[in-house]
Amino acid sequence: MAITASMVKELRESTGAGMMDAKKALTETDGDMEAAVDWLRTKGLAKAAKKSGRTAAEGLVAVAVEGGRGVAIELNSETDFVAKNADFQNLVSKIAQAGVKASSLEELKTTEVDGKPVDTLITDAIAKIGENMTLRRMAAIEGEKVVTYVHNAAAADMGTIGVLVALSGGDEAFGRQVAMHIAAANPAALGEADLDPAIVEKEKQVQMDIARESGKPEQVIEKMIEGRMKKFMAESTLLGQAFVVNPDLTVEAAAKEAGATITGFVRLAVGEGIEKVEEDFAAEVAKVAKG
Repeated sequence: MAITASMVKELRESTGAGMMDAKKALTETDGDMEAAVDWLRTKGLAKAAKKSGRTAAEGLVAVAVEGGRGVAIELNSETDFVAKNADFQNLVSKIAQAGVKASSLEELKTTEVDGKPVDTLITDAIAKIGENMTLRRMAAIEGEKVVTYVHNAAAADMGTIGVLVALSGGDEAFGRQVAMHIAAANPAALGEADLDPAIVEKEKQVQMDIARESGKPEQVIEKMIEGRMKKFMAESTLLGQAFVVNPDLTVEAAAKEAGATITGFVRLAVGEGIEKVEEDFAAEVAKVAKG
């Protein structure tokens, strides 16, 4: 029987197995899905199958730089205890190093490390450590100089927040100050031109509604909106924010004083945007039954 990509995907999603393991299981069992699941269990991947439905919202972010390219990756686990596990930290470090040469998250997952695809290494770690894990994100940046910072470091170059800053000019010390600022201030974009227009428009509508509640004339409201949006832009963009090291200067002004131009940044925080859902087994079954 021909083994299709959709069959491999279905088996991976139902068991948490790596791509190569799923493909081999289907090949060995002639495409029989149930038999393939059993085959994976006999190969020591049963834990991975059992854990694959659990929410992984803890873990670590790691950063790595090679030449003018930097990468940040997020590997999630179910509990923060795993972040202290030496095997988990070693895995995170290897994935980050491999990420420097990968062009995307999907490419990273299939990149071979120690003779196995990253996806398979993660599945092996799930079986060994006993928690679900997810390689959730990878973000890369390039520049003349790329400086890193990790917050709440669990080990070298990994922690709860990972930051990369691309600079031209300036020095390492200034770059690190900017990276620490980004970790603390969490800007939405580098400059005004980089802000998502939808976010800007939404904020403008909110401010207009607030202003109109005051009952002031329309021409006064327009001036109010102009001022409030200018403040919003400054607070939302890295270059417009007050520099944490010297709040009298914006980050842009501080960079100018340091002889640097900030060309981009990446900030990843562990678990941001993941909704932790707790469901009992009966609720899960009911959900499946309803389709």
